Amino acid sequence: MDTPKAFTLLAGRSLLYYSLRAVAALAASDDTVMTAEAVVTVPAGMEKRARGEVERARVEIPVKLVAGGTERQDSVRIALGITSAESEIVVVHDAARPFATPTLFRACIEAAAGADGAIAAVAVADTLKRVEEGHAIAATVARADLWQAQTPQAFRRDRLIAAHERALAERWAATDDAELIERMGGRVDVVESSAGNLKITTPADLEIAEALAARSPVA
Repeated sequence: MDTPKAFTLLAGRSLLYYSLRAVAALAASDDTVMTAEAVVTVPAGMEKRARGEVERARVEIPVKLVAGGTERQDSVRIALGITSAESEIVVVHDAARPFATPTLFRACIEAAAGADGAIAAVAVADTLKRVEEGHAIAATVARADLWQAQTPQAFRRDRLIAAHERALAERWAATDDAELIERMGGRVDVVESSAGNLKITTPADLEIAEALAARSPVA
């Protein structure tokens, strides 16, 4: 996938478009969300293309576009820096998950209001093995109480900003924002999601997504 992931086509639409349509649908059905804003980080120089996707997705809340950073964590920190101070809850979502629904976004937002944050996740179903020295199994990891994190992830804005500031100062690296909140001693709840909230990482993932998109076309 040489194209920036957000602009990879799925059933003729960019991955970014799918996420924007979910946000647009949520905003149209929720008066509280209608007062919100969206911030989209894209690779430098892709802002105009992203604006076209925002217009095609018919997002009615204000949308700010900004060039992201080198790593995902950098991009989230940059986006947080231009969010409105009036926003109590912020939602972080990866365009690589095009099937996240407005209902899932809303559930994460509502759960975050009762904690420091909330994330979409699915309970681990497969047997887990810890492997060392190449391909040798060192241990079987009990899967009870283990969940696989997804996005969207919603957080109290002040807590997430504080977590990113500390991460920058102390050089923490994390694969998702929930981990930063956890390291600050915060509480992050899980919102049950499904395997249908697929993350597109490989060409094989895209093939599966094409089949799913054919069953439920997005307008």
